[in-house]
Amino acid sequence: MNELEKLQVLLPHWIEHNRGHAEECRKWVAATEDSEVQLPLSAALAAMEVVTNHLEKALDVAGGSKANGDHGHHHH
Repeated sequence: MNELEKLQVLLPHWIEHNRGHAEECRKWVAATEDSEVQLPLSAALAAMEVVTNHLEKALDVAGGSKANGDHGHHHH
């Protein structure tokens, strides 16, 4: 398996993993309403979404499929 083929396998996992963390962070943003921690937490969530977009673009360029993204792994 060459490097590009490895990325075609790894990138969907990273995308789903990051989405899982973003969803958890989204819950904490909502839970910290009216708290000083909400602003930096919201910024972190926005950064996670940017990272996911970059990973999706990398997957597109690598010729991978987003449909392969869910391997049953859930990390929290």
